[in-house]
Amino acid sequence: MASISPVGLLSPNNYSHRIWEDPSFIKWRKRDAHVPLHSHDTVEGSLRYWYERSKVDFLNANLALWHDDAVFGALESAAFWVKGLPFVKSLSGHWKFFLATSPESVPVNFYDITFDDSDWVTLPVPSNWQMHGFDCPIYTNIVYPFPMNPPYVPSDNPTGCYRKSFRIPKEWKGRRILLHFEAVDSAFFVWVNGVLIGYSQDSRLPAEFEITDHCYPFDLDKDNVLSVQVMRWSDGSYLEDQDHWWLSGIHRDVLLLSKPEVFITDYFFKSTLDQNFLTADLQVEVKLDLWQNCENVSLSNITMEATLYDNSGWSTSGKDNDEMDLSSYDVLHLNLRPPPTGSLGSHFYLLEGKLEKPRLWSSEHPNLYTLVLVLKDSSGNILDCESCQVGIRQISQAPKQLLVNGQPVVIRGVNRHEHHPRTGKATLEACMIKDLVVMKQNNINAVRNSHYPQHPRWYELCDLFGVYMIDEANIETHGFDLSSTFKHPTQESRWASSMLDRVIGMVERDKNHACIISWSLGNESGYGPNHCAMAGWIREKDSSRLLHYEGGGSRTSSTDIICPMYMRVWDILKIAKDPNESRPLILCEYSHAMGNSNGNIHKYWEAINGTFGLQGGFIWDWVDQGLLKVDVDGCKHWAYGGDFGDSPNDLNFCLNGIVWPDRTPHPAMHEVKYLYQPIKIVLAETKVEITNAQYFNTTQEIEFSWHLHGDGCNLGCGTLNLPVIQAQESYGIEQESAPWYSVWKACSAREVFLTIIGKLRHSTRWAKDCHVLASTQLILSAKDDSIPHVVRLISDSNLISKNVGNIIAIEKQNSWQIKLNTQTGTIESWKVGECSLINQGLLPCLWRAPTDNDKGGAPNSYLCKWKAALLDRLTFHTDECSVKELTSNMVHVKTVFIGVPKDQEILLKSKSSNQESEPIHIQCKVEVNYYIHSTGDVIVDYMVNPKNDLPPLPRVGVVFHLEKSLDHVSWYGKGPFECYPDRKEAAHVGIYESSVQDLHVPYIFPVESSGRTDVRWVAFQNSSGVGLYASAYGTSPPMQMSASFYGTAELERATHNHYLVEKDYVEVHLDHKHMGIGGDDSWSPCVHDEYLVPPVPYSFSIRLSPIIPPTTGQDIYRSQIL
Repeated sequence: MASISPVGLLSPNNYSHRIWEDPSFIKWRKRDAHVPLHSHDTVEGSLRYWYERSKVDFLNANLALWHDDAVFGALESAAFWVKGLPFVKSLSGHWKFFLATSPESVPVNFYDITFDDSDWVTLPVPSNWQMHGFDCPIYTNIVYPFPMNPPYVPSDNPTGCYRKSFRIPKEWKGRRILLHFEAVDSAFFVWVNGVLIGYSQDSRLPAEFEITDHCYPFDLDKDNVLSVQVMRWSDGSYLEDQDHWWLSGIHRDVLLLSKPEVFITDYFFKSTLDQNFLTADLQVEVKLDLWQNCENVSLSNITMEATLYDNSGWSTSGKDNDEMDLSSYDVLHLNLRPPPTGSLGSHFYLLEGKLEKPRLWSSEHPNLYTLVLVLKDSSGNILDCESCQVGIRQISQAPKQLLVNGQPVVIRGVNRHEHHPRTGKATLEACMIKDLVVMKQNNINAVRNSHYPQHPRWYELCDLFGVYMIDEANIETHGFDLSSTFKHPTQESRWASSMLDRVIGMVERDKNHACIISWSLGNESGYGPNHCAMAGWIREKDSSRLLHYEGGGSRTSSTDIICPMYMRVWDILKIAKDPNESRPLILCEYSHAMGNSNGNIHKYWEAINGTFGLQGGFIWDWVDQGLLKVDVDGCKHWAYGGDFGDSPNDLNFCLNGIVWPDRTPHPAMHEVKYLYQPIKIVLAETKVEITNAQYFNTTQEIEFSWHLHGDGCNLGCGTLNLPVIQAQESYGIEQESAPWYSVWKACSAREVFLTIIGKLRHSTRWAKDCHVLASTQLILSAKDDSIPHVVRLISDSNLISKNVGNIIAIEKQNSWQIKLNTQTGTIESWKVGECSLINQGLLPCLWRAPTDNDKGGAPNSYLCKWKAALLDRLTFHTDECSVKELTSNMVHVKTVFIGVPKDQEILLKSKSSNQESEPIHIQCKVEVNYYIHSTGDVIVDYMVNPKNDLPPLPRVGVVFHLEKSLDHVSWYGKGPFECYPDRKEAAHVGIYESSVQDLHVPYIFPVESSGRTDVRWVAFQNSSGVGLYASAYGTSPPMQMSASFYGTAELERATHNHYLVEKDYVEVHLDHKHMGIGGDDSWSPCVHDEYLVPPVPYSFSIRLSPIIPPTTGQDIYRSQIL
């Protein structure tokens, strides 16, 4: 790796050697990687700095900004992050900016002091220029966004030119000046006052340069001019092929740091615990930087001190901020030790100490200390002061286990890209806090930084909130998988220095963070000798953490964790049970959350919770990567690949989150929270068993309560007084001695549900008191499972029936009227008084708007098979319809439907006129029997016979249209949120209410959605309370229900949620069977067998009843139980 070069060779104008296309030349005059520096002036100042930065909690999340105001918010965050640092100055703000089409077309000598930039625009820094109307964002998953010819990039290479003026504060006189870029995408040159200072690449790590000799001192009263040239593409882009938006520019903070002639440039805090975790041996390695021009300082006359302060006293002192003596919370002064053999010599210090009964860091107890390092001269004056937050914990490995402080903690994780819908890769303090608050409130305890090092503040916040982290190097070369011409860079020596530099930069920057339990070598970059070299360097540098890398099959010698992605449940079980495999298995990616997804996830957790050697995983992924875009009509919406005219693109494959871009949780988050909850509750024979699945916390801070419901009605509730349950222990409650037992036994309800809830007694950093930590619903034994749902028949007559042409009109005078069309075989209209209920009758339905998972698998996808079977064009036509029985109490009408493709409808007409025609492809035959009673009840029996050579069916049910005014929905079933047969573990059975509009789930790319499962009954009513009731009937099981202003066809047509057009009716689906949504991945058919709907005969019955106030849906439901 080159470290120096003649300026002429380095010049951006030297097009004979484009160094941004040379993988062996990755930096010039760039300082070695190190931990973040703060340049405190006093010990008290350093403690005050961390005290202020630790005052964050769930209330700060309310300050998160997601729209245009986030642009200014990013600048405010940059200013906040240097507040209280007298020797650090933020250069974030508005810079002069010009976008050239290529490096060759940048304005000549734009970096000169005298250059006139008055006609340039201003651009906020940090930012991505694409988020401000320059160039366009590009989203790709695997394919590179330019022709692949490594290490070369296109000559059409958008190049951003930046200029910013600054002055050196007078207090910095005589001190060294460092220029620090937190991150720039993708490669850049930097000048100060017209002098080329350096070059760097790696879009996710800092670049720091010494500029002391090139700055005007403050007393010259003269502006310094900082100029930066950023190339969108460089050879480094080949190592940055992550599945996210390609965005460019100075997207993290730019800082000036002032340091003395000799200063603390790096340090590494290490802790080792004894076998009982009661004593910690602490060690700090400190490295100094001595200026080559230094004449006034002798290393023999300076001393190094290190002190540890306990942060817990800050929150328990009860004193006002200004009254607190933060330095009084010191707990250990480390002693200077001779450096080990082979160390860095006189510029290197080693300090050690022993701490008794340390407060250990874990996700459950994120206890932190402040480490303060002080460099003093011979008179005891402070030359330099650095500090950071540290946690004392031990990461180790046992057979098939990753251990934190000796415990095999389960990883309940997510993958997280840095993403903001308005600012792109530029991040905000409150938005990061919002991420952590939502994660912790939903029982997520771990995050994988996918797939690059993230903003330094993110790590500080993860330390504070208690989130385990895999820190991942900025290396992904997935696009090479598509090439038969080029080898993966890991197999070529010319890329070795660049790959290793990225790993070194990550480890050196982040090594003091307690939250990091594992280093990752990158993502989807094949496997080869360069990975072995990176693994070797990390293991030698930091043996206190585990190593992670999935490439090469997730079981190479370069990983300490078996870390497959999207491996099926049965396959992870095989590995866990392999006696020759001693490493734990943690899924680095699983449960692909694309659109309406995350089905089957409970199957993974059944395996993880019940199998030694399986230790959790990271869901893919956290946030839908939608970018805010304004349409030509001024409408703002979240955009995905291709919406900006970007090509190539991978469309909506960037929408894989369990939260929307503004961090509103998807419905699937409920399932995640439930499966990740640390309190497990099961019904075990005569006991309710409550298990504390935490590893360090007791249940002392959890308040338990019980709630009993029968047939949807509240039967009773109360506080559940339990003894304190220790970590990893259980407590059983005998049913007969339980507080709900007498209520349960005395009730007459057909089905009874017991819900046990655990809430926080007190507020924490991440949640307010009374936050629900865990909630589980158990079904207690039913009174008599054999009792069917039947109508109470009455002898009341007065049922009037008329036949007029194709219409059978059935009515009860002054009450209701039903018109049934014998030609279509459906209920054409249904009125209660003057109120119309149905305006398009019940038709069989086998189709749904395809989900992203339905499309996965190309020719093998469910969607392709459905289309090959013509299910997407299936229409139902009446083969016969006749009145079978007509009395004063009941009318029985039988209809037979045949399902044929739309283009064969004309053949049906030919058949009906006895004309010869081609064979008709009947895909399904449905026999329907309507029983219309004088009570107003309509019982509909269905016998559905699909062809047995069809693929698994999307659904088996009925569809009809209600008047739009019937937009108030109540139901007794699973809810209140969207759920499906393979994603319903978190949903509780109860009576819920919603508007039709609120039932809609606004997935950015519309798909089948808004379903509710295990529905016993549902009622649709208008504002006056008039409406229609529907329920499963007889021995039919509960239904899958959905109701929407957007029909299936509309959901299938629209490509964005905001393109959906409301219909003038409510489309209702009542399904006897509905196929699971899947989610093991989104590129292969992955609905588990038990959630498929095979093409076999089905029989089911539905009851429909008019609702007339004050009758409710629950009243009708009760009336059908004998």
